[in-house]
Amino acid sequence: MNTQAKAASSFAPLRQPVFLMLWAATILGNIGSFMRDVASSWLITDLSASPTAVALIQTAATLPVFLLAIPAGVLSDILDRRRFLIGVQILLASVSAGLLTLSAMGMQSVESLIALTFLGGVGAALVGPTWQSIVPELVPRSDLKNAVALNSLGINIARAIGPAAGGLVLASFGAAVTYGMDVLSYVFVVTALLLWRRAPQTENALSEDFLSAFRAGLRYARSSAELHRVLVRTFVFFLFASAVWALLPLIARQMLGGTASFYGVLLGAVGAGAIGGAVLLPRLRARLSADGLVLLAALLSAGVIGGLLFAPPRWLAIALLLVLGAGWIIALTTLNGVAQAILPNWVRGRGLAIYLMVFNGAMALGAFSWGMVAQAVGLPTAMLLAACGLAITALLFHRLRLPTGETDLEPSQHWPEPLLAEPAANDRGPVMVQIEYRVRPADRTEFLKTLRGLSAGRRKDGAYAWGITEDTAQPELLMEWFLVESWAEHLRQHHRVSNSDADLQGALLKFHIGPGKPAVRHFLSV
Repeated sequence: MNTQAKAASSFAPLRQPVFLMLWAATILGNIGSFMRDVASSWLITDLSASPTAVALIQTAATLPVFLLAIPAGVLSDILDRRRFLIGVQILLASVSAGLLTLSAMGMQSVESLIALTFLGGVGAALVGPTWQSIVPELVPRSDLKNAVALNSLGINIARAIGPAAGGLVLASFGAAVTYGMDVLSYVFVVTALLLWRRAPQTENALSEDFLSAFRAGLRYARSSAELHRVLVRTFVFFLFASAVWALLPLIARQMLGGTASFYGVLLGAVGAGAIGGAVLLPRLRARLSADGLVLLAALLSAGVIGGLLFAPPRWLAIALLLVLGAGWIIALTTLNGVAQAILPNWVRGRGLAIYLMVFNGAMALGAFSWGMVAQAVGLPTAMLLAACGLAITALLFHRLRLPTGETDLEPSQHWPEPLLAEPAANDRGPVMVQIEYRVRPADRTEFLKTLRGLSAGRRKDGAYAWGITEDTAQPELLMEWFLVESWAEHLRQHHRVSNSDADLQGALLKFHIGPGKPAVRHFLSV
């Protein structure tokens, strides 16, 4: 495919009218959000000179995502996504209206600003997984990856425009008008959602309720070693990289002698750098692995923090922030892409919510910690510690390799429906499933090794306990067993088993010497 054809296919999702409408609306909404964030970040420096208070704004914005990400992911899977998005957008508009009112009346305080920022963070936590989950409904499957890339591009377009526009409006007209622009942006987003005629969702007898979906998401996350590696790398990177976001208002004001408009320009430079990084990313992927890209992003970000430490001229500070934007988007896109690649569709919303929880938890903890460090030892020393810590941990954790994401996670649908003498209630349980294998003594070691490799898959798909037993009278008879919380959850498990696990189960059959296939039995608690 030539370059022109690749470019055309990259923008193919924009041919879908609903996707184009929502994509444009979210850009406007994100521009308004970035304008609001600039106003809040700068206003707090007027209300308090304490680095801790300044950093608490970043903490208040990100902590709710850490606390509510998993419930938000569950809600995105079990509620009508269109109505849910409309409700949350109205909540966010109300938060900005509150900020507008307090600022216009001269009643804004550190406490009210942090409280309303926290409430806005709650809205962002609820809406994040749902925005990602609706993309497959808006475009054909062949355009899904390009649609995800366009969403990332849209966020960075807003990041390039919003902060600069927010700084300009803030410097020219004040905080109240800046917040008013954010309120107006939600009108466009809600209108677009009202115009989206979402196809009615069919009723499913196996639909999950909140608690069962919550438990299933946690079981999957607990059993997925691949997801654990992504989460560790994400937490370590953003714990140190968050320093520049937490301290940037103070860097702009105290070290660089800038105004609100200059602070907006710096943030705009980050967005512009992110767009440039997104353009370069395909070339970098051709040369570097995911681990190499994250290492590159960490070293670039550490270099920027170290460069700002010397209070450079403003033009050089802007150039450094361009580099930071490129490093930031490389890390974000790489880690998010790996997380997407290792999650099956049935748990994607909840898995991404856990990823967002760790990401925002690292940002919240990092922002608060770096604010405290800056207050204790001074701004320059805090920046030096952050830069060194980011570079050192990037080199150390480079050995904890990210998964390749090449596993086939599509449902195999190869399990036959279980036999029932009479219908079983969906909430009846727990369920014990037993699979009997007959294995030659010479093959026993290799068989058990293969079977234990299947245990994580059983747990991820719904089992809360798993084991292997042997018949004392017939040593060649081995039984695999696992427990599932209810009959409905086991039926869902039938639809979750991936092609990758099916291949592993097929490998087990090579060891089975009994007549026919291994016997499978289901036992319900009496």
